[in-house]
Amino acid sequence: MKTSWRSASLVASAAAVLVLTTACGQEDAGTSTGSQNVGAAPAANGYGSAGAAASPGTETGAAAAPGQGAAAQSAGQLAVADTDKLGEVVTDSAGMTLYRFDKDTAEPPKSTCDGDCATAWPPVPSSGAAAPVGIDKSLLGEVTRTDGTKQLTIDGWPQYRFAKDTKAGETKGQGVGGTWYASAPTGKKAAAAAGGGEAAGGGEAAADLPGLSTRNDPELGEVVVDKNGMTVYRFEKDVPWPMKSNCIGACLEKWPVVEPVDAADTKGIDNKNDGKRGYVINNRPDGLKQQSIDCWPLYTFAGDKKAGDTNGQGVGGTWYAISPEGKPLGKPK
Repeated sequence: MKTSWRSASLVASAAAVLVLTTACGQEDAGTSTGSQNVGAAPAANGYGSAGAAASPGTETGAAAAPGQGAAAQSAGQLAVADTDKLGEVVTDSAGMTLYRFDKDTAEPPKSTCDGDCATAWPPVPSSGAAAPVGIDKSLLGEVTRTDGTKQLTIDGWPQYRFAKDTKAGETKGQGVGGTWYASAPTGKKAAAAAGGGEAAGGGEAAADLPGLSTRNDPELGEVVVDKNGMTVYRFEKDVPWPMKSNCIGACLEKWPVVEPVDAADTKGIDNKNDGKRGYVINNRPDGLKQQSIDCWPLYTFAGDKKAGDTNGQGVGGTWYAISPEGKPLGKPK
């Protein structure tokens, strides 16, 4: 299978970005059109909970897992565990699952998990790590973190443990925040989805989907999904012109925003922009940047646990799965 469509999205001109951020009635690229509850911490761009920390995808108050020596214990001889739900995942010598973070980068390798994030997700030191049978040793490497320490990488992706995994074989970190995934031996995400590990309605593994694409839902028709195969929604209380999100504060804990996705990193989406309406970025007052289609801000739903779920459909009579043209699917007429 070819690598992610996202590799095609690395090049975008500054001029194009300026055009996108000034459309949909926004005054300029840096002007907000909504409001934010004072003192409300922005929710992470994932499936956050009320206890989510400001660091994307982290959880505060997580105690370090036994035997991790906080963050500094070497992984030792790595192993490959064959799990029922996720297939093959990488573990350390103690059988603790290793994870990767979507907000990191592999080319070049870079870790973006510091502070509280690194407490909940202790980085795995590169020193002492050795590849077992099942992992190409040439895939192992290291990255220098902001504190100067060296972190293990697999195919460029920085590796972490999860503090809430307290015994060998646990994978409690899988899917947290929609950004944390157990590492496969190739360095890809272990991301089993609906239908025996395939993204629902498609033929591609969830880890290999573009940033935004579509799937054919038997009840709703063609539905927009994100890079993990999760259903994307629009909120009927939002305003498309001038674009404004009315999901703020605690709302974002249940309905995380979809972060900007380059037009080249989409498949089957109406990503044209005519300078007025279209595929543009919503610059929110809480500092988050949110992708839109036809000037409707995009969200996922924390209650969707796997690719293909549509548990957010019709919630409150205001939340609906969105079509690739930006229309609300299944909305009563």
